[in-house]
Amino acid sequence: MAKVTGIGGVFFKSRGDRAALAEWYQKHLGMQLEDWGGAVLNWKEDSADDGGLTVWHLADSDSQWFSPSTSPFMINYRVDDMAGMLDQLRAGGVEIVAGPESHENGTFAWIMDPDGNKIELWEPMLWDEKNNKS
Repeated sequence: MAKVTGIGGVFFKSRGDRAALAEWYQKHLGMQLEDWGGAVLNWKEDSADDGGLTVWHLADSDSQWFSPSTSPFMINYRVDDMAGMLDQLRAGGVEIVAGPESHENGTFAWIMDPDGNKIELWEPMLWDEKNNKS
């Protein structure tokens, strides 16, 4: 049976000024914009030792997980340095909605983009023999 092997891209409409929103992502999250207006996130540049993975999950229709956003989606972005990312976001005037929180899979924090979309930031846990689940 044919199957999906990964996420090939994330595409969503801007609710206002697309160029300004793209600039916000570049300025605050370090996403290098290409001439065509989007960014290419290359797994080879990720320093985590999990080989790069993307989680796919459906939330219940009454879930408050994405709150305070009213969007029906939330994107999780992997980051290489959560403390540094949060420092740069605060310095740039971006409110941290929640976090950082440490869980078995790493550290998480949540922010909102200018269009009102909640963004989950994730610094994957570096695995070693004592915390390897396999």
